[in-house]
Amino acid sequence: MSQAPSKETTENEAIVAKTPTKGTRFWLAMLCIMLSTFLAALDTTSVATALPTIVADLHGAEFAWIGSGYILASVAAIPMSAHLANIFGRRPILLTCILLFALGSALCGGAQSMNMLIGGRAVQGAGAGGILALSEIILSDLVPLRERGMYQGMIGSVWSIACTLGPPVGGAFASRKDWTWRGLFYLNLPLTGAAFAACIFCLDLKVPKSNLSQKLARIDWVGNIIIVASATSVLLGLTWGGVRSPWSSASVLVPLILGLAGIGAFVVYEALVPVEPTMPIRLLRNRTSVSGYIATAVHGVLVAAAFFYIPVYFQACKGHSPIRSGVDLLPYSFSVAPAAIFIGATTSKFNCYRIQNVISWGFVLVGLGLQTTLHVDSAVRNWVGFEFIAGIGFGMLYVVTTFPILSPLPVSDNGSALGLYIFIRSFFSAWGITIGSTILENQLKVKLPEAFIQSLPQGLELSYGAIPQISALAEPLRSQVRDAFSGSLAVLWQVLLGISALGLLSTLIMKEIPMQTVADERYGLNEQAKTEVKEESVNASVDTA
Repeated sequence: MSQAPSKETTENEAIVAKTPTKGTRFWLAMLCIMLSTFLAALDTTSVATALPTIVADLHGAEFAWIGSGYILASVAAIPMSAHLANIFGRRPILLTCILLFALGSALCGGAQSMNMLIGGRAVQGAGAGGILALSEIILSDLVPLRERGMYQGMIGSVWSIACTLGPPVGGAFASRKDWTWRGLFYLNLPLTGAAFAACIFCLDLKVPKSNLSQKLARIDWVGNIIIVASATSVLLGLTWGGVRSPWSSASVLVPLILGLAGIGAFVVYEALVPVEPTMPIRLLRNRTSVSGYIATAVHGVLVAAAFFYIPVYFQACKGHSPIRSGVDLLPYSFSVAPAAIFIGATTSKFNCYRIQNVISWGFVLVGLGLQTTLHVDSAVRNWVGFEFIAGIGFGMLYVVTTFPILSPLPVSDNGSALGLYIFIRSFFSAWGITIGSTILENQLKVKLPEAFIQSLPQGLELSYGAIPQISALAEPLRSQVRDAFSGSLAVLWQVLLGISALGLLSTLIMKEIPMQTVADERYGLNEQAKTEVKEESVNASVDTA
């Protein structure tokens, strides 16, 4: 596999991968990236704390679809978004994704049934998946990998702010009768308007110089259809498994098997057929990139499960309100940004990333290990400290897993490599939610008092749907139910602890490769004056050659 470009690259390579200057336009572009990221991250972190209220209001039986439908659409949209961004340019695709997110938010806010809400969440998810993929890709066009640590830390700080604001905001809208949970989705509309306007006026990026028919001919239609259908099939099986149908049933096994077989067929097809594949197989031909993708997958599972199910502990075991449980998540949130910025800065400073990956997984293992000891009567200092430690690891991993992925690859592969990176993280986030849901459902069915289960509506999912009923229970039944939730969550944290060990093991196959000191000029900022457009066109032709 080719190594990262060096200062001794040929003249043509230097033109393709010229380092951009960081003037006003650069910082305006960074503002657009951070606004877009904040938009998607706030929605992701705010809905979980409002779920019990939403489920109760819409009388829904399958709450998991609110999260799974969102992730399913997000995962399906990511490969196509990254592929189209390589063909049509970054900004047009980003703007389209922002509009999709706004449409989905409006549909969710006006939902009159669970099905309508799930449909709106799917549209939202498609927009959010594209936003997250394009944000990473645009950053890679603006900043060489060797210098990217600090800037990825800035993006991580945006995630932290969103994680800090999201849970209490979601809880506030769920708790206040004069706001209602619908306002949580309507809040996205002015935010999407601000992000859209910022991208229109401030994100001036180069666009590939070819006509529409040439661009359409480059689209890998078959590959995208295969991966979208396969990912959707797998996620359908994951969503139904253990909840709607037993894991051994045909309605679960058939979509899972077909989906996994389809993903395998996609890899084979991409290796053999397309002239311009959605996922070039060369991305997986070195062990260092593979180690980064493994770590990304594990990180996706852990973060989704931790942030989605820790509110269950506070609401079911501690009896906290939705807004209070959002505040209880702040130790997770506050630790992400400093950790992301610190680890990004050290990666750039010392031009290494392997030890940072090891340290990150160390924090995650310790934090999740401590969380397995939580029970109904755990002191505040315990769960605050445990969250903080795990949050440091999660924050670091938001940054450091991209370095082993990109270091062995040429800058021309950044867009495709980062599209696959976001796809894997989102795809395995769905696994995280499903793993959590399955463990909790199975454990609660065993641990909850039979009298309490019989009193619940038929088909209600226990891990969220039962929570609003707990506060009205008489003693000793209320304490028994809370103990059942505490014991079930302890099993979940134990399983996540075991999964996190795989992330640490991935560092064993990771090599330390010098990071790129150049960026891809083809998609960078339009910094030249209009009088120099002709010269820029000539340079672009040289790039193509």
